[in-house]
Amino acid sequence: MSVLWTQVALAGLWGGLVAVERKAFLQAMLSRPLVASTVMGLLLNDVPSGLGVGLLLELFFLGTANLGASLPENDTLAATATSAAACTITLASGAGSTPAIWSLAVLLFIGMGRVGRRADRLLEGYSARLARVALASAEAGDLTRAMRQNLWGMWPHFAVYGVLTALCALAGFFVEPALQALPPMLVRGLAWAWPAMASVAAAIAAQGSHARRAPLYAALGAAAVTVAVVLYVLQGHDA
Repeated sequence: MSVLWTQVALAGLWGGLVAVERKAFLQAMLSRPLVASTVMGLLLNDVPSGLGVGLLLELFFLGTANLGASLPENDTLAATATSAAACTITLASGAGSTPAIWSLAVLLFIGMGRVGRRADRLLEGYSARLARVALASAEAGDLTRAMRQNLWGMWPHFAVYGVLTALCALAGFFVEPALQALPPMLVRGLAWAWPAMASVAAAIAAQGSHARRAPLYAALGAAAVTVAVVLYVLQGHDA
């Protein structure tokens, strides 16, 4: 039981930190899906799950665009929530990480990107009010109060996204019994779904680059990812 809550707490802490990094502090690309998921796997002692989920989501969100003033889906929350759930499913199973677990986690938790977009929209008003107060304080020469307003603006992002990530990590422990109850054929199908999703994500990323030969690059990228992952799955099956 103590291991469960430790995993949940670590997931929530990292989810909150990268949410702040994405919006208000440092912005050193730590919040990108590949990095955020891989570090999540490292923290939860399951790097394969973090890397597998991060690779797929990085390719998927790389091809998305933010048009005009519209808010994009929160790729960081999607990555931290999905990777945390994949790691806790693996932990609860007592076995090694598998593509079936990655696929299940992606299918169940990738929608957290839309939840994050809603949260971003709700937090924008609060952040805008604090920014106006900070600007007025700075113009009045009260730099201490201006800095304090900026710090207050970071805490809601840390708390909201940390809690959401922690809840997804906790959900992973309850998802694992359902995975064990699935027929072997369905589990095998989930394992093969991961290279299929990765190939589609690679095609989306290449198409989103707007290069002159984007369709060709999309097809080559999808084929390369599919071949690589199929070989990986076959190697793991033979082992």
